[in-house]
Amino acid sequence: MKITSIKNSFQEALYGASYICGIIKYMKPNVFIISGPSGAGEDSIIEGLRKYFEIERVVTTTTREMRSGESQGKPYYFTSKEEFVNRRNSGEFVEWAEQYNGNFYGVTKDEIERVKNSGHVGVWKIEWKGVITAKKVYPEIPAIFITVSDLKILEDRIRRRDNISEEYVRERMEYTREWMEHKDIYDYTVFNEEGKLSEAIAKTAEIIQKYLE
Repeated sequence: MKITSIKNSFQEALYGASYICGIIKYMKPNVFIISGPSGAGEDSIIEGLRKYFEIERVVTTTTREMRSGESQGKPYYFTSKEEFVNRRNSGEFVEWAEQYNGNFYGVTKDEIERVKNSGHVGVWKIEWKGVITAKKVYPEIPAIFITVSDLKILEDRIRRRDNISEEYVRERMEYTREWMEHKDIYDYTVFNEEGKLSEAIAKTAEIIQKYLE
């Protein structure tokens, strides 16, 4: 009787351990935050990650106007400020923020679930205010900070863009300095130095891969 009892207890323990391991495996994140100030090169890194993984991007909802070549869902879900505020007040957004240009940007809970269930590596590109909120709701999602060693590099990259004004550069750099004060909210930092994009992509892929193993 005692041997049977011990055997049953041992089997139950093994079952419980297997069940817990299964839960842990299931809970491994397949969505990753990629975040960095203007000029850091997040979009280039995200595109570069496609050489390593099948990527599904989290699509942000915004109130800014649609530009030439853009469409609904590419690269944003476009909406009016009135509709955005109504959806925000009804609790549809995981995170949202008003950026320097006065437009709202946010990601809905439904969008996160869509990407989680896609079977691909999800990439969530958001700014630092969004990261703070997102980590409160999804603390298991790793946040990767894309940056450079010298802010002058960021300014030079911004200035290389077409049809920009000094006001645009000033606004971007002011927001970048504010952003750099919140580096500690991230789990990882990847430096995308000038001429070393491939290295930054590989480092980011290495971080992601260890969560998928």
